[in-house]
Amino acid sequence: MRSLGTSDRPTVRALSTAIEKVSSRTRARQFVRVMNRMGASPAAILPFVQDSPNFTNRRFEGEEPSLRPRVRAQTSALIAAIRVHDRGTPAGIVPVVTAEPPKQPGELAVTWYGHATSVLEIDGARFLIDPVFSERISPIRHSGPKRLHPVPGSIADIPSIDAVLLSHDHYDHLDQPSIVRLEETHRPHYVVPLGVNAHLLAWGVPASRITALDWRGETEVAGIRLTCTEARHNSGRGLVDSQTLWAGWALHGPRHTAYFAGDSGTSKRFAAIGADLGPFDVTLMPVGAYDSFWPDIHMDPEQALAAHRDVNRIGDEAHALTEDAAGVADAFIEGDQRIDTPGGTHEEGERTETTRTVQTAARESLLVPIHWATFNLSMHWWAEPVRRIRRAAVEAHVPVAFPRVGERVDLTTGDAAAVAAAHSEPWWEQCAAPEDRD
Repeated sequence: MRSLGTSDRPTVRALSTAIEKVSSRTRARQFVRVMNRMGASPAAILPFVQDSPNFTNRRFEGEEPSLRPRVRAQTSALIAAIRVHDRGTPAGIVPVVTAEPPKQPGELAVTWYGHATSVLEIDGARFLIDPVFSERISPIRHSGPKRLHPVPGSIADIPSIDAVLLSHDHYDHLDQPSIVRLEETHRPHYVVPLGVNAHLLAWGVPASRITALDWRGETEVAGIRLTCTEARHNSGRGLVDSQTLWAGWALHGPRHTAYFAGDSGTSKRFAAIGADLGPFDVTLMPVGAYDSFWPDIHMDPEQALAAHRDVNRIGDEAHALTEDAAGVADAFIEGDQRIDTPGGTHEEGERTETTRTVQTAARESLLVPIHWATFNLSMHWWAEPVRRIRRAAVEAHVPVAFPRVGERVDLTTGDAAAVAAAHSEPWWEQCAAPEDRD
């Protein structure tokens, strides 16, 4: 069959040439769009990070390893993920509450928008955390993990934002279209880990509205002291990883405190953070997307609860509820080993950055679980993270709030136990698979 380009008719050949040109231009535009979403190049990032003491051998490294699975393990993980893919999706419609942020920020409140995206109100200031409002988390518009429930509200509907806090540059935490929308609506200040500022600059955010910090760096926004804290994770939006820093954030206002852990595997650093910066009135802890294939970079629910206890110095010796028993990475591959540290314990005699002591905060700090329900990123059941942390919290006597997506948790309505009781309904059971229920 003859192609249009070899037709005897000049008009048909001209049409074929035009189609080819349009197609080429479309592909070029798509390529440019993908490259733009990926953000800054390694060469553009390097000047912002090369002087950090945590940047060695052209990558960021913490005191504890945060290793990705080896190639063989990645292959095994991919096969396993394909086999159990449906586990990570709800069987029914996820209930979403339309977010109604008050015009004036409150004294202490959290609104969970899904995954890690949250709005935190503290002492009259409002912070938007890890804003991801896109349908997919990928540099490619029509590919990649898709949202499992609608966004409960738009960026434009948030009345005011004193600053945007970013934990790291993975696509499920740093979303280029959301940054573009923020620039169109709010033009806020951004407080980010080192190197993430290079991505924002590439997307048109002026340097004057970006503060980039190393671990334990501090800045103040709207009367709130923001401290960049350690995490056990990695970073990267392309083939080269860990060229930008990953972090959590401690917030200290005149009257209240809050802690956002970012993404992290289990770590001794949580107890050090608790000793130096805790306790906190509320913590936002990631509880999902864990697996034995990557034990270094995401906590399971019990480890997240242990981290909450550690940053609040709960217990006479601040021991965690559980320890990291991984010991050997990718245990199914003989000889593929890693060095590991016990999670959730601050070893006796280990030095911290301050000699300050604090009173035990047991049962006085509220935990809000995040990093679950919104995207299918692992191999556990969709509701498994929240089911597990609910059980562990009862055993440990730790108050945990379980808000619906978009629901505002106001911590000024009572003590932590009362607030947790007001947000205790297991709403996920109505949309979880039969096998995904207690």
